[in-house]
Amino acid sequence: MNQLSEAPLGHATAWPTHFDAALLYPIARAPARAAIGIDGAPPFFGADLWSAYELSWLDPRGKPHVAIAHFTVPCETPQLIESKSLKLYLGGYSQTAFASADAVRARLRADLSAAVWRGAEHPGTVGVRLVEPDQFEHERLQELPGLLLDRLQVECTHGEPAPELLTAAFDEAPVQEVLTSHLFKSNCPVTGQPDWADVQIAYSGPQIDQAGLLRYLVSFRNHQGFHEQCVERIFMDLTARCRPIKLTVLARYTRRGGIDINPLRTSHPMQLPPNVRTARQ
Repeated sequence: MNQLSEAPLGHATAWPTHFDAALLYPIARAPARAAIGIDGAPPFFGADLWSAYELSWLDPRGKPHVAIAHFTVPCETPQLIESKSLKLYLGGYSQTAFASADAVRARLRADLSAAVWRGAEHPGTVGVRLVEPDQFEHERLQELPGLLLDRLQVECTHGEPAPELLTAAFDEAPVQEVLTSHLFKSNCPVTGQPDWADVQIAYSGPQIDQAGLLRYLVSFRNHQGFHEQCVERIFMDLTARCRPIKLTVLARYTRRGGIDINPLRTSHPMQLPPNVRTARQ
């Protein structure tokens, strides 16, 4: 098992001068999931939606090409990829010749799939979509729809996740709501650098107390955890404390190193939302 302390993140690294799939550094999801009570298969569906804005490669004549890459990593994969290792891996493409964009897409799919599905009994694939320059004008900004929790005037006193702040009206009729916040912040568990995100919570069931939910989201402000782990913790805490009939948690994090990561976890099978960035991304 790869150790987080040995990952490129937090260490000085040389920029790659050639393509090398070995630069990808998978990290097992299981330990962080065990810490929040998940043993074995996770009790949710979903995926991690990655966008990479600094992808470039050479054609056979040495001319550079650029594209935006969108990756869809199923949450069932036993591994996630450490983000700096992905940046270094993608950096190697800039000095490597490929016959076509299709060849780049195929190489990305093969390497990323092998990394995240490593050790799986029935491995799958990572979704890869390249947006080339003639399609850039169709890339758009879109804010997460829903009722903004940030309108509430609340006192925030917790600096680590505080699930006891979550309550719901179990003695009243169930509701269906979509709630959002721009105020989410957690911190990288290796470097301590801040990770900023917009969060959307869609649910049906006992009505969740909105003030308590906002205070709970703000309580992650000093918490150290990868993006995927924070979203899974939110999902598990809401499930345990508020007992929703259906629940979906999506976080869209601001990019770092030309890459943004947007985990989605849901209680039920659903079509993934389009990977459309927010204004802050």
